Amino acid sequence: MSIELFNLKGKIALVTGSTHGLGMAMAKGLGKAGATIIVNGNSSQQKIDDAVAHYKNEGINAVGYKFNVADETQVINAINAIQNEVGPIDILVNNAGIIKRTPLEEMEVADFKQVIDIDLVSPFIVSKHVVKDMIARKQGKIINICSMMSELGRNTVGAYAAAKGGLKMLTQNMATEWAKHNIQTNGIGPGYFATSQTAPIRVDGHPFNDFIINRTPAAKWGDPDDLAGAAIFLASKASDFVNGHVVYVDGGILATIGKPSNED
Repeated sequence: MSIELFNLKGKIALVTGSTHGLGMAMAKGLGKAGATIIVNGNSSQQKIDDAVAHYKNEGINAVGYKFNVADETQVINAINAIQNEVGPIDILVNNAGIIKRTPLEEMEVADFKQVIDIDLVSPFIVSKHVVKDMIARKQGKIINICSMMSELGRNTVGAYAAAKGGLKMLTQNMATEWAKHNIQTNGIGPGYFATSQTAPIRVDGHPFNDFIINRTPAAKWGDPDDLAGAAIFLASKASDFVNGHVVYVDGGILATIGKPSNED
């Protein structure tokens, strides 16, 4: 198999929520494989500008666009601008998302709906308007960022799990409807990763840190760069006959029921 199968030179990749964290890690992987990265965020233009500068400092061609992925009008305007100013979108990574940790019986309906809107409805909105040009050009790659919560439940994240479970099925339905246009739609399901957000609990003796180390067959937290390989594979010609699947990058968590804390 030629390494050229993974070459993304000349491709344009829109990665939503790519100003930091796992979204940035995946976008950097795509950029280092040759793609031009469309950086997206909705918090502030300064944050987008800072992220674009970070990508460029690493030798990645990047352009930033601020828009709310849950607002269809903003999405339409942004996609039109990207296509006119940068070029047609070859790769879409639906990464933007939120989580609200509240027991279901205490959760406000508005909060539940907000999680569903951003984590499930927005991938539909963005994909709907990006895919039209992909269909016309008979090519495209869509990667939906799912979660282990697409498969498992966990206390206090019911809205998130509902959204990510729905996103898994939306991924399969996108593949079902769009495969005939030579468009591959797949997902990535990240496990637990070492990020700035998890830093306070990634210390020896912290109950959740010890739980993750014991629960994960790899016995460690993932490095955000570990997601780059899956993203490059699903964005490249190497995955041209892969459709409707979720690749779980989780150190093996979903492969096992775990082990007792006193077992090596």
